[in-house]
Amino acid sequence: MLSTPGDAKRNRHLQIIRPIVEDDLDALCALAEETGTGMTSMPKDRASHERRIAYAREAFTTADTARRSLGYLFVLEDVDSGKVVGTTGIKTGIGYAKPFYSYRLLKITQVSLEPQSRVDTELLQLSNDFTGAAEVGSLFLLPDFRKAYGGRMLAKMRYLFMGAFPERFPDQVIAEIRGWVDDDDKSPFWDAIGRHFFDMEFAEADEINGRGNSQFIADLMPKFPIYTALLPKAAQAVIGKPNDGAVPAVKLLEAEGFRFSGAVDIFDGGPTFNVARPAIRTIRSSRLRPLAGTVDGESAAAKYLIAKDDLDDFRVTMGQVAETDSGVWIAESVARALDLTKGDLIRYAPLNPV
Repeated sequence: MLSTPGDAKRNRHLQIIRPIVEDDLDALCALAEETGTGMTSMPKDRASHERRIAYAREAFTTADTARRSLGYLFVLEDVDSGKVVGTTGIKTGIGYAKPFYSYRLLKITQVSLEPQSRVDTELLQLSNDFTGAAEVGSLFLLPDFRKAYGGRMLAKMRYLFMGAFPERFPDQVIAEIRGWVDDDDKSPFWDAIGRHFFDMEFAEADEINGRGNSQFIADLMPKFPIYTALLPKAAQAVIGKPNDGAVPAVKLLEAEGFRFSGAVDIFDGGPTFNVARPAIRTIRSSRLRPLAGTVDGESAAAKYLIAKDDLDDFRVTMGQVAETDSGVWIAESVARALDLTKGDLIRYAPLNPV
């Protein structure tokens, strides 16, 4: 149900998600400074972000998507202030341009008949299992805006985008979750393995990888399996364990149908989740209908993600949708924020699981 003008005060601060543009460089760099340690997709390096924006603009405009590594990047903008307060992205064809590494957890059972004994153990095997997949990531939202479904909107809009343009995405989608670190940003997993081969602190190696230099991983990481039983207990305990701050993100992934893949990050041991793209909940529940008209005011309680179905101007916000035989009706303020007019196609999906 859409609200009347008198309800507009309840939802005055409208936010939209849109494709990133060159003018967002300063804002993206400012967001990166707030991320802390471990978010490799948001390095504190201006040149890296210049390349990411150029890379994203190419992704939105190219028609050649077959067997290519592309990176779509979006920003969350507060409409009233014009301030960029968050970001999220999708990569496609990971591993095509440069290797994509992870540790695959392998289980091995060894049995002895004399004396009678059985040993179940795990191995970490360096692998490139996800070559060609799409990856959702780069999700970050300023703390002051982590309410009113801002993080949920940033997460779910990626699936709405994939549902709108399925021909641009592979069948497998993954998500890497930041691994567990202590209060001093120290990684027990890194200290047990990586430090012995890279001779540098976790934060430094993480930053180098975030700037796009993954070749040093191939050059220096051990090629033979690692028995987890030989690692310190502290390292064993965090294999596949998400960072404390990433637990809400894991719940959002699981609500969409993602499951733990059995692979972990080679730096901090964080879990990698995967799902078949057609099985993603938001994609399955999304609808495409024409805009029949608008009403004054704003939604008193937003229940839908609403998107402009346009590749280079794929704008998304939250609001209410009233379905009729002739199409859908939305708030006039939402239509204005998304630059929609009567007859335009709208893609929408429930904000919460259905």
